[in-house]
Amino acid sequence: MTRQRIALAAGAALLAVAATGAGLYAAVQNTNPGPAPFMRGWTGGPGGRGGFGGPMGLLAMFGRQLNLTDPQKEQIKNIAASHRDEWKALADRERTARQALNQAMTAESVDEGLIRARSAEVAAVQADVAVARARAHAEVFKILTPEQKAKVQEMRSKK
Repeated sequence: MTRQRIALAAGAALLAVAATGAGLYAAVQNTNPGPAPFMRGWTGGPGGRGGFGGPMGLLAMFGRQLNLTDPQKEQIKNIAASHRDEWKALADRERTARQALNQAMTAESVDEGLIRARSAEVAAVQADVAVARARAHAEVFKILTPEQKAKVQEMRSKK
């Protein structure tokens, strides 16, 4: 009875380790050949460039529903263009940080300190991306009418 439990526990542990390893490997793979989501330009359509993760976040996705005027659309394009180099640099930093983390995680020997350091680097870049998105969003939000701002808030609450 004890041998059966040991064998069962060892088998379960081996299966858990294999599943975790496969899951981690799959999680770090970038199957999207395009640029990072926050690098895409604004087009105002859901699923289009900018989409959910674009630099303008949900605002870009809701562009048509907000009935933006042509001058507002132009201003938003100018805001996106003014941040394009910053977003490209952030995308490059994130790609490099993720590659370094992937290499640390898939090395022959586990170096926990290195993995934690590489994870912290990825997190730091993600924080920089969040701040950049927030700044761009704030710039765009300034050009919206009170009605458009209310509509954005309403759509956010439904999400």
